Amino acid sequence: MQLLRRGDVGPEVAEVRAMLSPQGLLPPHEGSAAAPDGATGPEGQAVFDLTVEHGVRAFQQRRGLTVDGLVGPATYQALCDARLRLGDRSLTHSVTRPMRGDDVFALQERLLELGYDVGRADGVFGPQTEDALASFQRDYGLLSDGVCGPGTLRALRQLAPKVRGGRPVYLREQERVRNAGPQLRGKRIVIDPSHGGTDRGVVVDGAAEADLMWDLAHRLEGRMAATGMETLLSRGPRSSPSEAERASFANSAGADLVLSLHTDGHPSPSAQGVAVFHFGTGNGTTSTVGEALAGFIQRELVARTGMLDCGTHPKTWDVLRMTRMPAVRVELGYLTNALDRRKLLDPGFRDLVAERVLVAVKRLYLLGENDQPTGTFTFADLLRRELARAE
Repeated sequence: MQLLRRGDVGPEVAEVRAMLSPQGLLPPHEGSAAAPDGATGPEGQAVFDLTVEHGVRAFQQRRGLTVDGLVGPATYQALCDARLRLGDRSLTHSVTRPMRGDDVFALQERLLELGYDVGRADGVFGPQTEDALASFQRDYGLLSDGVCGPGTLRALRQLAPKVRGGRPVYLREQERVRNAGPQLRGKRIVIDPSHGGTDRGVVVDGAAEADLMWDLAHRLEGRMAATGMETLLSRGPRSSPSEAERASFANSAGADLVLSLHTDGHPSPSAQGVAVFHFGTGNGTTSTVGEALAGFIQRELVARTGMLDCGTHPKTWDVLRMTRMPAVRVELGYLTNALDRRKLLDPGFRDLVAERVLVAVKRLYLLGENDQPTGTFTFADLLRRELARAE
């Protein structure tokens, strides 16, 4: 779909209004193309005015999306998902066109509360959700067909009040890290350099995000290989997969972690600093391991690079939400800021970043044992430890 922003008019804007209104994000009279008070443009067409922009921003904040007031593919899909409630339709797995929406998310959450493993609740009805639903149906004496119809929905509602609460999927995440042990050798990591191909990302004075992150990915890959880790790049030099495709690649590879590498840009040249993002909805649902890794990376980078600390934050971007393993997205400075850009263009700085990210991964697997204070654990220390374990 085309990008919608303030000032746009037409039926697409009317559809956005109609989806925002039931969310309580527009006044009641603002939900249709016939909205008064300046809400219509030429020939009575719906207009994307300031009220709609505020509604979009509030929706994006609520859903853990990038809060920019623009309706692009991610925001539009989230608006479509939000229209659906569990029971609005029968839910089933389709290989060619997987069903998705808030109704699927609610089903996954309900099954998790009942102890059935759907993986991460991502709002997409995949084979793991189908298997979990079929297991529930079998245990409850229903037809085990993996389809959530009226009978299955009644059973889920009857049981729900007795078992609500808990986040077993994230307890499983923590247990997998604990069982993996502190050594790095054998860990499989997907490194995800942003953009690629004709999509250059943020470009300032000839410096492109895609090129810088491709270079950083290779520096990180080399250091990880030196410790015995197995690394996979999510894209080639001339390709730019979607976030969903990158997540699918990581899932197919059976990765232990995903590290997505980005830089940022902003109309204000004063915007600067580093931030790390992990999966979370903003209402308490979060990947505990992803949050821990984000914190380790953020603290290591701030301590050793001197970049402004912009913190760690939960988001629902596809590369964080649709991966079955902990994933983080590192936003390494702003190319639009002169100080950050000067650092990013320095190969020695990118070496330092690669080292600190690797140290943060090691600290995750140490689980607090035999660790060192932030910023003091070096690449040489790490190699010595790994060599000692190998012997």
